[in-house]
Amino acid sequence: MRWSGQTMAAPEDGVLPGLDAARIAAVPGHLRTVRSPEYAGMAFHEVLAKSALNRVHGDSSMPFSWTINPYRGCSHACVYCFARGSHRYLEFDTGKDFDAQIVVKVNVAEVLGRELARPSWARECVALGTNTDPYQRAEGRYRLMPGIITALARSGTPMSILTKGTLLRRDLPLLAEAGERVPVELAMSIAVGDPELQQSIEPGTPTTRARLDTIAAARDSGLAADVFLMPVLPGLTDGPDQLDRLLRDIRDAGARSVVYGALHLRSHVKPWFLAWLEREHPELLPRYRSLFPGASSRAPQAYRTELAARIRPLIARYGLDRSGTSRTRTLAQNSAARSAAAQSAPGDPAPTLF
Repeated sequence: MRWSGQTMAAPEDGVLPGLDAARIAAVPGHLRTVRSPEYAGMAFHEVLAKSALNRVHGDSSMPFSWTINPYRGCSHACVYCFARGSHRYLEFDTGKDFDAQIVVKVNVAEVLGRELARPSWARECVALGTNTDPYQRAEGRYRLMPGIITALARSGTPMSILTKGTLLRRDLPLLAEAGERVPVELAMSIAVGDPELQQSIEPGTPTTRARLDTIAAARDSGLAADVFLMPVLPGLTDGPDQLDRLLRDIRDAGARSVVYGALHLRSHVKPWFLAWLEREHPELLPRYRSLFPGASSRAPQAYRTELAARIRPLIARYGLDRSGTSRTRTLAQNSAARSAAAQSAPGDPAPTLF
């Protein structure tokens, strides 16, 4: 937990310009706020969590019952991230605050161990990566995931992990060991093949090449990895040649399967995304306003049908179609959040979390 060169500021001293003490005090269980020169412009709010396991409401469309989110906010800073809305509950904004004000549940593994030891725990599959990424940059310092993985495996609890983070490679030996005791499902989120576009729209993430190499490393460790090709961006990543190249690279990396989904723009994401689009690709702004008019968050059925006709044959061509009733498919889909069912056309695979 101790960072080289870190500085700490009590809430009353102010943490970052524009972030006042009242907002910090609103973070439940707040211990301290950490800033480090290697993470310029970012603040990490260390908190003591009261619980680790999050029960999914029975009326939810999520296909799983339990999640764990060791972090809130995400330094991956993906412009399209659906989870931006979760920062509103902490009185942070869904734009820059989501990218730079990261809540860290420093005791999450200890709390999880106690929860898993309860006689009532039924060892249902637990999904990680359903809100913000468990392998974002801060995980390299806080190392919360090894304790989580160990606690789940020791209790006999299956787990699924969805991530964009290549830090996953650090834990592959631990995950392989866990896989000898419980089902372990891994999925890598890869949406953009073009390096320049990828760094523009996902500025805090590892490169696509690094993520493909992580899939290969997982395969070499004896762990299968699926890919969530999401979101597919109209006019930016949905061209036949673009999809063909990316799916070929995914196949060559050794991925087991691909599921895809079109862009989904919730109300708290749309202004942030459209501001980025106007700045980086203004020529596409009229098309996006037509595809997502007013309060609409889903791409039109016609677009999703067209996309399905384009991408499904490519997925089949590269042997990345795992449709059916296999446990692999089920647990991979268990990594999809509430927006999954909402943003796919009938019959589409489960859409994105990020």
